[in-house]
Amino acid sequence: MSKTISLFALCAGAMLGPWGAAGHAEQLSGAYIATTADCAACHTDGKNGTPFAGGYAITSPMGSIIASNITPSKEFGIGDYSLRDFSRAVREGVRKDGAHLYPAMPYPAYSKMSDADIAALYDYFMNDVAPVDVAAPQTDLPFPFSVRMSMAGWNLLYGGGAPLVDDPAQSPEWNRGRYLVEGPAHCGTCHTPRNLLMGSKTSAFLAGGAVGPWFAPNLTPGAGGLSDWSDADLSAYLSTGVAEHARASGPMAEAVEFSLQHLNDSDIAAIVTYLRTVPAQDTAQADTASMPDIAAFVPADHSANRSRHTLADDASGAQLYETVCASCHGLSGQGSADGTYPALTGNVTLEPAQSYNLISTILDGVSRTVDGHETLMPAFHEGSLVQPLSDDQVATVASYVSTKFGTEPADITAQEVATVRTGGPVALLVKMAAPGVMAAIGAALVLILAGLAVMLWRRKRSR
Repeated sequence: MSKTISLFALCAGAMLGPWGAAGHAEQLSGAYIATTADCAACHTDGKNGTPFAGGYAITSPMGSIIASNITPSKEFGIGDYSLRDFSRAVREGVRKDGAHLYPAMPYPAYSKMSDADIAALYDYFMNDVAPVDVAAPQTDLPFPFSVRMSMAGWNLLYGGGAPLVDDPAQSPEWNRGRYLVEGPAHCGTCHTPRNLLMGSKTSAFLAGGAVGPWFAPNLTPGAGGLSDWSDADLSAYLSTGVAEHARASGPMAEAVEFSLQHLNDSDIAAIVTYLRTVPAQDTAQADTASMPDIAAFVPADHSANRSRHTLADDASGAQLYETVCASCHGLSGQGSADGTYPALTGNVTLEPAQSYNLISTILDGVSRTVDGHETLMPAFHEGSLVQPLSDDQVATVASYVSTKFGTEPADITAQEVATVRTGGPVALLVKMAAPGVMAAIGAALVLILAGLAVMLWRRKRSR
């Protein structure tokens, strides 16, 4: 570590005391902090990508945002960034050249990181990461989202604040947990719902939010949240992606694989401690009045069709389940004895609030590597080599599974599947930015201005 950075970190640590804003007794390595912040998940293009060279396309409601090269390359990366430049980019979302980053980079959460952690992170990228002299592709969003300067106004509303300071009334473990959840681990970036302007609804912190075709569930102690999870289950899920009634998939599987499984036990315990104390928020429950009765779903005898590799478009939920699901999850949804294939009975993915997660799991499968062990579930999307399923078939089998093994009857529609298949619900802000809508708004403004002009002209004439 350079003398400048070492002195900076030392002074910061001295000012913050034995636990400090980061809630840990001694300064952790920059590599560990980068793992906690999950930098590689976005800034490395897939499992075979060059570390931190960028190029990964992050799906957002506005379009694909391409992660930048954050290696110490002076031409294509951040090699000419000073500590101040680096801190401003990470905490404020502003590059060295003054251009604004999009909040796919979770700088509102990173703004809460301690000076010492930012300094250690900077030292790691400058001295331990290999430079990659290759430019990452540029982000090309449609107008008006292509105007990066608009982020300046967004930042005034949602850009985060100052580094966290320990609450002396709480334990060191609680303070560390809050720091991790609200800061580098940026849990709220996915698990907090968004408003019209795509800013986090702070009044509903960790109450669950949409992430493209996935839903990041409620992490509060409220109904539909973590109230039924034991500390052991939650710790196991964070560390391995596996709990008695849940398996990590989609973005959460990536978070476990690239970040959470590498955290030390005390940090996992601290996260659990803090999550137990956040204000409880209840997850909205689905209206089941018009949903089918579970008695309507019974196993069907279709032994004559088992030698066929295709399924009829009108196959029942029982037929679809037995053909594409039961070999792993069991005819009774019990899963495998060793837990490799999870049980569906009592699985939280079958809760009404998580219907998009169930659909996404069926369409995209699961890929998660923890402690060297790879867990795979095949995908059943249109390009599947196992069994492509149509929107109607996915809706039918998802409704069957939810009703047969879940807590409530479900009636998932083909339209919901089509929405998930195309990337999830379109945000209202994006709908308003569509050319036709913008033209209509513009025309309405012109008419309003014209009307005001006529009114002023008539008033002048009447005087």
